[in-house]
Amino acid sequence: MRKRITRQGSGAALVIDRPLLELLGIKPGSTVEILTDGSSLLIRPVRPPEPGRQKAFSEALEETNRLWGDMLRRLADR
Repeated sequence: MRKRITRQGSGAALVIDRPLLELLGIKPGSTVEILTDGSSLLIRPVRPPEPGRQKAFSEALEETNRLWGDMLRRLADR
């Protein structure tokens, strides 16, 4: 899909079609995160964290470090 950038006041705007917004679950007025690698943009919705996700990640990280921490440190020193 190709879109044209339009002038919006002293800036620019990208109009995103409704079906695409609905597909991504973005509503008008929602907050989006814009990332760049220097040559392209990535636009994604900002969503509240899922309950329990941070705890599950922390537990998995602790388990990984317990099992593989020494090896990972040795690899990082190379």
